[in-house]
Amino acid sequence: MLSPLLAGFGLGLSLIVAIGAQNLFVLRQGVRREHVIAVVVVCAVSDALLIAVGVSGVGAVVAAVPWLLDVVRWAGAAFLVGYGAVAARRALRPSGAVLHVDEASPADGAVHTRTATTTRAAAILTCLALTWLNPHVYLDTVFLLGSVAATHGDARGIFGVGAAGASVVWFTALGFGARFLGRWLDSPRAWRVLDAVIALVMWGLAFSLVLPVFTG
Repeated sequence: MLSPLLAGFGLGLSLIVAIGAQNLFVLRQGVRREHVIAVVVVCAVSDALLIAVGVSGVGAVVAAVPWLLDVVRWAGAAFLVGYGAVAARRALRPSGAVLHVDEASPADGAVHTRTATTTRAAAILTCLALTWLNPHVYLDTVFLLGSVAATHGDARGIFGVGAAGASVVWFTALGFGARFLGRWLDSPRAWRVLDAVIALVMWGLAFSLVLPVFTG
């Protein structure tokens, strides 16, 4: 029982630990300390559902409908281009807001707070879109992971539990560990650089999604 569990955990972690749209969004929310719990839960639950689909064998059925993947591919690319444009706009025309970490001052004991600039609903919707409109999620989580799970026979469910556990561990560590980057992002310039990097990564991912269509 332990071997399929560890195998699922290892493969799930290797597939999810990469610079991508979803991870960058979780990182940004974690650094800003905005709705981190909601974002982490949405990512972990979404991954668990996708893993369940792959492990159940539905991934093989969907793979037989190539036009469906094309629809998801173009929809995902369009969303990434739009999200990248928003990030680029923030980089070019910053609002002047900076990160002020909630902490007690050792000098006066005062608590410095920061008002969230993103609503919980907007954060959740963005997270859902970055997750479910990303074709790589279906290729990796559903098709690839589902195919490997099938090799474990009756233990494929345990394999899936291990993979889902990897998602929980990763997103929790990323979301809540990102707050330690706050001291380096306590300036408008740092946020402009971060948003510029996010924009470039988003556009690069969008390009990588549609490139196979033109290269055959």
